[in-house]
Amino acid sequence: MAEIRASRQAGDRTRLALLAIALLAAGSIFAMLFSVTTGASDASILDVIANMAGSEAALSTRDRIIIFDIRLPRAILGFLIGASLAVSGTVMQGLFRNPLADPGLVGVSSGASLGAVTIIVLGGGLAAPLQALLGIYALPAAAFSGGLVTTLLLYRIATRHGQTSVATMLLAGIALGALALALTGLLIYMANDQQLRDLTFWSMGSLAGATWTKIAAAAPIILLSFIALPFMARGLNAITLGEAAAFHMGVPVQRLKNIAIIGVAAATGASVAVSGGIGFVGIVVPHILRMAVGPDHRFLLPAAALLGGSLLIFADVLARTLVAPAELPIGIITAAVGGPFFLWILLKQRSRLAL
Repeated sequence: MAEIRASRQAGDRTRLALLAIALLAAGSIFAMLFSVTTGASDASILDVIANMAGSEAALSTRDRIIIFDIRLPRAILGFLIGASLAVSGTVMQGLFRNPLADPGLVGVSSGASLGAVTIIVLGGGLAAPLQALLGIYALPAAAFSGGLVTTLLLYRIATRHGQTSVATMLLAGIALGALALALTGLLIYMANDQQLRDLTFWSMGSLAGATWTKIAAAAPIILLSFIALPFMARGLNAITLGEAAAFHMGVPVQRLKNIAIIGVAAATGASVAVSGGIGFVGIVVPHILRMAVGPDHRFLLPAAALLGGSLLIFADVLARTLVAPAELPIGIITAAVGGPFFLWILLKQRSRLAL
C-alpha cells in the first residue's frame, strides 16, 4: 500500500511539473508579445499577431520597423540570455550540490567579462588576428574562454576527495571574481573614450544594442549548450546523492562534470558577450521552480529555461519604461530583486551549510 501511495504521489508530481512547464511556455509567448508591443508604437498584440499571420495592413511601415528590427531582436536575445543564465545556475547548483551556486556569484561571469573586455579593448591591436579569424564569434569565443578557465579553477579549488565545499567555493569564487575584475579594470584603463563609454554601460548589463547580428553570434553557442541538457538530467539527479553513489548507479560522473562545466561556460560566456553582466537570474529562478516542480532535473531544466527567459524579458520592459525616454541598465533591475532574495536564501540555509 505504501508503494502504491508513493507511486501516486510521484505521478501527481510529474503531472504538476508538466502542467507548470506548459503554463511557463504559454507565459513565454505572452512575454514575447508583451515586450514587442510595449513602448512608443501604437501597435497592439492583436495587430502584431495579424501581421505575422500575413496581414500587411495590420501594421504601418514605421511600426513594422520598430517591432521587427528593434523590439523583436531585443525580446529574442533577452529570452535566450535569461534562459541560459537560469539553466546555468540550475546546472551549477545540481553539480556542486548546493543552493548558492550561480555563475554571477562564484566568479564565472567575471571571468567571461574579462574575456569579452579583452576583445573589445585589444581587438584593434594584440587580439586583431583572433577577431579577424572568428569574425562575429570572436567576442562570444573570448567570453567562453574566460568563463571556462574560471569554472575549471573554481572546481579544482573547491573540490577535494570528490567532495565540494560550499564555503570554499564561495570564497574561491569571490577571489577569482576579484582577480578577474582587477584585470578587467586594467584593460578599461587602457581603453579610449568611446570604448570606455561602451564598457561602462555594458558592465551593468543591457539589451539596448540587440540586433539580429548579435543573435546570430550568441544563439548557436547557447542552443548548442542546451542540446546536452536532456542527457544531463538523469546524472544531475543521481549526483545529488553524492558522486560515489552516482558512480555506482552507472552515471559517468567525470564525463558529466566535464560536459556541465563546458556547457555552463559556453552559455554564460555567450550571454555576457552580448549583454554584459546580468546577475542573480541563475539563483532566483531555480529556487522558485523547486517549490513548484520539485528537484527532478528532467523537469527543472526546461522549466528554468522558460521562466528565466520570461523574467528577463519582463525585466527588460521595466528597464526601458521606468525612466522613459531614458533606459536603466537591466542589471540594476535583476540586482534589486535578486540581492534580497539571495540574502533570504543565505539566512535560510546557513545552519545546514555551516556558513
